[in-house]
Amino acid sequence: MITTLNIKNFKSWQQTGDIQLGSLTGIFGTNSSGKTSLLQFLLMLKQTAETADRSRVLHTGNDITLVDLGTFYDIIYAHKESGIIDFHLAWDTNQPITIPSLKKTNKKTSSFHDAEFSSIKFNASIEGQGNDIYVKKFTYQINDIRFGMERQKEGKYKLIHDGFKAIRAQGRKWPLPAPVKSYGFPDPVFAYYQNVGFLPSLVLAFEQLMSSIYYLGPLREYPSRSYLWAGERPTGVGRRGEQAIPALLASRETIQPQKKKGARRKTLEEYVAEWLKKLGVIHDFKLKQIADNRKDYEVRITTHPNAPEVLITDVGFGVSQVLPVIVLCFYAPEGSTVILEQPEIHLHPSIQAGLADVFIDAIKTRGIQIILESHSEHLLTRLQRRIAEEQIDSDNVKLYFAENSNGISNLSALDLDDCGNIRNWPANFFGDSMEDLAAMTDATINRQNNNSSTHE
Repeated sequence: MITTLNIKNFKSWQQTGDIQLGSLTGIFGTNSSGKTSLLQFLLMLKQTAETADRSRVLHTGNDITLVDLGTFYDIIYAHKESGIIDFHLAWDTNQPITIPSLKKTNKKTSSFHDAEFSSIKFNASIEGQGNDIYVKKFTYQINDIRFGMERQKEGKYKLIHDGFKAIRAQGRKWPLPAPVKSYGFPDPVFAYYQNVGFLPSLVLAFEQLMSSIYYLGPLREYPSRSYLWAGERPTGVGRRGEQAIPALLASRETIQPQKKKGARRKTLEEYVAEWLKKLGVIHDFKLKQIADNRKDYEVRITTHPNAPEVLITDVGFGVSQVLPVIVLCFYAPEGSTVILEQPEIHLHPSIQAGLADVFIDAIKTRGIQIILESHSEHLLTRLQRRIAEEQIDSDNVKLYFAENSNGISNLSALDLDDCGNIRNWPANFFGDSMEDLAAMTDATINRQNNNSSTHE
């Protein structure tokens, strides 16, 4: 789970400060306040880790990636010709990492002992000058021990090993080449030093974190009258939710964790149908193969207990919009980080509120982390209520308000108490509803007075 994120000089963010992330992190704010940029930064790191190009420092994207951010000029703060993007990332690993030889067990001997760690901090500085992008410095930190690389003159690098003595192999002290992407140690490191064979474990931990991030964007596919599935297992539901039905079909044999001891375990399809019914979207939901030995499937919907089955295309648009959200929350592997951009879009206020319950359930049963960007007052209010009802601990929920002033984005942490109250509610958080009500009341009084004058 990602625990801390700090970014400097990325798009409209001159500096975010330390963003503490919880099991559920909600980022609210006005349009163009910089909310989406925070999500995009994590997605950029993810697609950088997943690209096959080992020399690509940052993969800012193209038309087939999760995000397309353009060039370094487009992402550097204030669009400078040159600049440095600094970022800090801290996370807890799903499995402890064993790193050998960190400390001698006996000063008189050469024996060493292993150490296990489950928390890692990563820092990096990426410098861009025109089309030239390179790593200025990166470090992995475990407790007070740091490993990394730093750029020297003429584009050469040196190894950073603070709190640990890296033993240089015999021979000429050649400089190191550039890092792999923006976070990896090149192969010569392991030839030049005798006791750093554990460093790939740190790189692997970073890549595993990136591969455990799943994303669903705000613009979702229109429903189809039929869906094709040939047995593939999607890694997610797609950025537009286009893989939601294949994901459901692929997981038909997968059993989800049971909520209560002794309760019958459910398939993902049953989980989704149950939540669609709880949210009041539909009464029943089924996936049916059109004919034996065919790749074509239909999504059949029953809107009410006595209503006939119809295709998903013949019911309200909201079903197809909320379906990928629910599927992803319960399809993503345990311990994953799920990023949702405006999950409430095109949904009725009551369903927006109900999404908070979906997220809490997914966090409890799947152990996932959810990071969402939203404009929904209804979702937030339901979340506050569930905190008051002790359905989720306020310590596990982190809420932020983003705003932009003169082109500079700022982020404020919302102070949430154990009863779900926000102690530092920002002005115009969801617009000024009290001002609207007061203005409407004044207009009504004025209208009545004008009508009375006319009739006299």
